Amino acid sequence: MDVVGEFHKEKKLFLVYHHPKYHPVPQIQRPSSSGEKSINKQPIFLCPNARSNLAEAKSRRDSPYFYEDNFPLISSPEYLFSRKSYYNHSVLPLFWCNNKEFDADDGGCRACKYHDFGSGYYFCNLSHNDCMNFPRIIKISRHPHRIFHTSSLPSGEWSCGVCRKNIDGDYGAYTCDKCCDYVVHSICALGKYEWDGKDLENVSEEDDITPDVGPFDMISEGKILHFLHVHHLYLQVSIAYDENKFCQACILPIFEGNFYSCIECDFILHETCAKSHRKIQHALHPHLLTLKLMSLYESNLLMCDACGRFSGGFVYACDLEECHFNLDILCASISEPLDYQDHQHPLYVASEKKYNPMCSVCFRMCGRHLNCITCRFDICFICITLPSIISYKHDKHVLKAMLEKPESRESWCEVCEHYLRDIDTCVVYGCDECCTTFHVECLFGHDPYVRFGQQCEVDGTKFQVLRKSNTSRPFCNSCKQRCQHKIFKRHNFIACSVRCVLRNL
Repeated sequence: MDVVGEFHKEKKLFLVYHHPKYHPVPQIQRPSSSGEKSINKQPIFLCPNARSNLAEAKSRRDSPYFYEDNFPLISSPEYLFSRKSYYNHSVLPLFWCNNKEFDADDGGCRACKYHDFGSGYYFCNLSHNDCMNFPRIIKISRHPHRIFHTSSLPSGEWSCGVCRKNIDGDYGAYTCDKCCDYVVHSICALGKYEWDGKDLENVSEEDDITPDVGPFDMISEGKILHFLHVHHLYLQVSIAYDENKFCQACILPIFEGNFYSCIECDFILHETCAKSHRKIQHALHPHLLTLKLMSLYESNLLMCDACGRFSGGFVYACDLEECHFNLDILCASISEPLDYQDHQHPLYVASEKKYNPMCSVCFRMCGRHLNCITCRFDICFICITLPSIISYKHDKHVLKAMLEKPESRESWCEVCEHYLRDIDTCVVYGCDECCTTFHVECLFGHDPYVRFGQQCEVDGTKFQVLRKSNTSRPFCNSCKQRCQHKIFKRHNFIACSVRCVLRNL
């Protein structure tokens, strides 16, 4: 129960209230020993202006640790007004309670600080103005069904479906009438990443249904027509690693498993990427996202709003012009709860924070990220979407992602020949059979999801993305380092990454 406004005097109820209309004469009401019978049950009003008990204020002023603060009390000669003017303050209601013991853990009387309230006292029931107008029926990005606002929950333990923290059933929350155990804090449900701002009361639930149209038509066994490509694609099985073959959706190489390829052009898709839904609802955004091909955009390049990487493959984009929200296909594939390597607890998409934590894997500051609600583990979308296995042209085995503490590594990277511990990250790739290890960036480069051979436009300037040859490693005109992976070229200007391109525009 909110303790603001609760007080007593000498173990007897004592209330003084005032309104600027009556100033300076305070109105005094003393409940008699007969209790509730002699008390008007209508709420009594007081001015919420901060005031301090005179004796308490004097004792604090005499203390070397004195700091100026005031208790939100009543107007009476024995109370000291704060320095602020009280003439124009609104009034708050005080309610009489005689059926619930006061919880001493919530604090004491604002006048004398003692906790002996018994079961009879006045209390002030406060509510934010915005909280009085919560929408009754809404739909959020974290749940497939509508949720309904309720003023209280049945007894039991409840966990919020957004922040995963406990919910006090005495306060309002949103519940799902189709999933009896799904509950969300009111504030969490109305977050800018969860709710689209629409009150669905008196809106037909049929409007929530989005037709689940498949991403391709099955022409025949092993032959499909994908909605983002004009030619037929044929199912194949990857036998040998070819560094020139990569998926047009995720821009990762084709080295194992099934994939679809076009016999008329070099369009290739992993089988899993080909099955990506046309429309999805993601925990990172309140609106539906639609699958699109970057080559349909004039720039051929977009920055993912989850990981901050540039992508030239498939993206999920919000159809609302004012949003400009995009997810690359890898970040869009992240759902909750998520199991991550050897971490013992499931991970969830973190709710909006006022600060950005440090990633527990790469030790960089996170934007949108996942976290563990049991222990202090945060991971950014860059690290969570790194493939668990990858192929390398100079190793006949696949490389596996491994988590190790940087200071415990004595091995070196096969590409740059520097110690693994020289780069402050917990993720490295290695081959157990060949005893080889690699830095993540040495394998993937600065812009792993930008396609070779594509024309891209950055702030109105067009560049061509070229593959670095084995015999030439030109210097980047921006950072003055050698181009280790892709080359971004325009006339005589050469850059090693999109960010180096941006620094020189």
